[in-house]
Amino acid sequence: MDTDSIHSGYSHHSNRSRGSNKQSERSSRDRHKSHSRDSSSRSDKNVTISASSAQPQQPDQGSAPTDAQDDNWGETTTAVTGTSDHSLSQEDLAGFGKETEGPVEKLNCVRFLPLALTLVLGLLVLVTPLSFLVLPQLMWPERLQACGTACEGLFLSLAFKLLILLLAGWALFVRPARASLPRIAVFRALLGLLTLLLLLSYWLFFGVRILDSQDENYQGIVQFAVSLVDALLFIHYLAVVLLEIRHLQPCFSLCVVRSTDGETHHYNLGQLSIQRAALVILEHYYKDFSVHNPALLTAAKSRAAKHLAGLKVYNVDGAGSDAATAQSRAKIAAAARQRDTSHNELYYEEAEHERRVRKRRARLVVAVEEAFTHVRRLQEEEKKKPPGDEMDPREAAQAIFPSMARALQKYLRTTRQQHCHSMDSIQAHLAFCITNNMTPKAFLESYLMAGPTLQYTRECWQTRQWTLISEASVTSPLRHGSEFQLKSSDFSLVVTSKAIPHLKLSEEYVHPKSHKFVLQLQSETSV
Repeated sequence: MDTDSIHSGYSHHSNRSRGSNKQSERSSRDRHKSHSRDSSSRSDKNVTISASSAQPQQPDQGSAPTDAQDDNWGETTTAVTGTSDHSLSQEDLAGFGKETEGPVEKLNCVRFLPLALTLVLGLLVLVTPLSFLVLPQLMWPERLQACGTACEGLFLSLAFKLLILLLAGWALFVRPARASLPRIAVFRALLGLLTLLLLLSYWLFFGVRILDSQDENYQGIVQFAVSLVDALLFIHYLAVVLLEIRHLQPCFSLCVVRSTDGETHHYNLGQLSIQRAALVILEHYYKDFSVHNPALLTAAKSRAAKHLAGLKVYNVDGAGSDAATAQSRAKIAAAARQRDTSHNELYYEEAEHERRVRKRRARLVVAVEEAFTHVRRLQEEEKKKPPGDEMDPREAAQAIFPSMARALQKYLRTTRQQHCHSMDSIQAHLAFCITNNMTPKAFLESYLMAGPTLQYTRECWQTRQWTLISEASVTSPLRHGSEFQLKSSDFSLVVTSKAIPHLKLSEEYVHPKSHKFVLQLQSETSV
């Protein structure tokens, strides 16, 4: 929790002197030194992305920042530039956003196992028809009949069908794994089993009817290989229907609620299993839900703890058998009496926080506009220089960043977003805006409005681990009323499924002349 926005109940009194305001600001900064490190450490979470029921992640003791930095470094250091005198030295900027650094778990090699099995099965599919053609030529070539025109046409047909099967299989099955599912995909397993049964049946038939008898009709052998490729093409068509087309028609409406802040989104999905639906929801989560900020959720907890900490119970009758019970009851009763006045405290606390956010935002907007004005002036000067002396956009971003770093850091702390943005990411975004000639408003949009999770650095989302919790089997299809959870280390997504109702449309015929009319005017009217 950013204690820079600590409750200020005195903000509604207009008769406070200027000296008391300065003293309160100094005390707020002193309290901020001792508590901001705790908030940054609580928001430092690094996990791995996986839609599987992996083992819970153990906390890493080495994820704490190694270099502690002064929280008021933006106020105690200055570096005079051509834009503003409220700037920072490069030594102090080196610690900007270090609280977000942490270890990243290594990728698990098990995720490549399905792809390896698919490649092995695909290789077996391509080698089998070619083996049917080559083995007779190697084992009894002198007894084979000559291959005529029809046989050569079958060779051409077989070559093109194998090429089509290779390209189609590559497009459908050879894909990078998006996630590691807790159970096997039922349809993929059935298709793989069907392909293995087909290959085994053809090999048994080839061994019994062709190899044992050493069949001399080579055209029939080629036709046998072509029939195998045709059957494999039909299996591929079945795979396209089951894996790509079957779930396109929406059948269920899924309500996804984040457990911490209650943010809700709705998605329409087709006939999918629970684990496949969970994977689709996670893909939508990273682009639709705003980034999860645990620092915004600590205000209510700290407020309740502050109320309970301020209560003291005195036992005037001495220690009895039920002294602890009496104390707990007395605290509950006192907290209930204070509940009637707590809404005033919450009202003034939120009003003070909004006022502080508006003030920080105004300072940030002014600082960024001044920095971009300085960039435009530098660009005009660079046009007059030789082509070899032009400044790189990255260098320009590093030059003007100190002039806005103090205002940006204070705004991120006030809005509790300091753990979402590092100094490197801010400078990279600033260089991107300078390269594409963007306005200051375009640069500030990423910091003034909380965006989706994918908008932030890869450490915030790439290595998150998820656990699928469901009463029903995760391989069972979605049904009306299905419920499951996607749990991470900080929060969970609660998903509820409802079937889309059957819609009945009726037609009502309207005659073309039924809505026409004739206006008859009398001769006496003055029109």
